[in-house]
Amino acid sequence: MNEYRIQAKLMGSLFELIVGHENEKEARFFLDIGVREIERIENKLSEFREHTFTTLLNTNAGVKPVQTDNEVYGLLERCQRISALTRGAFDITVGPLKKLYRFRNSEFSLPSKSSVDEALGKTGYQYLRLDPTDRSAYLSKRHMSVSFAAVGKGYAADCVKRLWMEKGLASGVISASGDLTTIGCKPDGSPWKIGIADPDNTQDMLVYIPVHNASVATSGDYEQYFMHKGVRYSHTINPVSGMPVTGIKSVSIVSPSAELSDALATAVYVMGVKTGLDFIGQLPATHCLIIDDHDQMHYSKHIEIQNEK
Repeated sequence: MNEYRIQAKLMGSLFELIVGHENEKEARFFLDIGVREIERIENKLSEFREHTFTTLLNTNAGVKPVQTDNEVYGLLERCQRISALTRGAFDITVGPLKKLYRFRNSEFSLPSKSSVDEALGKTGYQYLRLDPTDRSAYLSKRHMSVSFAAVGKGYAADCVKRLWMEKGLASGVISASGDLTTIGCKPDGSPWKIGIADPDNTQDMLVYIPVHNASVATSGDYEQYFMHKGVRYSHTINPVSGMPVTGIKSVSIVSPSAELSDALATAVYVMGVKTGLDFIGQLPATHCLIIDDHDQMHYSKHIEIQNEK
């Protein structure tokens, strides 16, 4: 059995799909349908393309409900449940707050309290109304918006994994900018692994996590942070306070689902070390590794870590 790979820029990330197979023609078939499936999800969820569900929902914020299909409605329902479970630490309506910050500028300054308060008034998962009777969604305040950036890659990876497994693939990986979703083992029988990079030197892997038919997602301020008056501010915004997250450089979540790992990585990042570890410890088959701003690593119980590739 050999490994066959393809890379593609999709959903604003570099995806790499890997298939372990004896037959190259069949392997290429799996790679091709995997890319097409991610393209399908992007055409449905992108906030940067016209006529997608997301664009339609955002355009009609505070105006009228928008019809969805079963797939999108299910994703919205799961996002709402995670928001409630994390008490708002994960929130797909955080967009108005993100627009207040420019982390790539040469100079950085915190927005005024009045600006944050105004944006908070247009943020909040509780203002996204879902109606199960007609599968409609409604942003109940003007200028609200949703973005699937914190969960879309994971959802797409889960879709590819499900499609591959339905068609009988026994060995494969969907990787999106370092997040990893796996099927089975590598062709040589060893487990697939993902390296957790040093937030200050992304070429240096601190540890490796073996991934057994599971998913790993990392949320971090890798190259997207700013120092201001001695404080390191992440590009991740706390949807509750409206302020950039401090105190953590990186969170990696291992769970059975890429979508769940994606969402929880963001949530734990916002929660902080102690609350995040306590929260993850209450979830079945879910683990985390947190790197704080003093470069200390914190692990949840039972996580499997290796120091060598």
